[in-house]
Amino acid sequence: MRTESFDFDEIVDQAHFFHQFCQRFALADLTVTDLDGLWEVVKASVIPLPLEINFIHLGKGQKRRYEALILLFEEAEEELEGQLRFSIR
Repeated sequence: MRTESFDFDEIVDQAHFFHQFCQRFALADLTVTDLDGLWEVVKASVIPLPLEINFIHLGKGQKRRYEALILLFEEAEEELEGQLRFSIR
């Protein structure tokens, strides 16, 4: 299972996260610019599955700031039934 970690000490905003996500998964043809686009990429299995995604260095204030992003990955984890694992460390 491939593991990707996103370090929120380095990520400055949601747009920066989308950019990093696209780079990590070589999504040059599919530019993700919002949560709907991210959901489509994750649900359509454009990214390699099985996959583990970790958010690291995510402080309390950042958890509130990125709440919709966190919820998206939690829901994707449920819907993809073991093909995607998500954690916050």
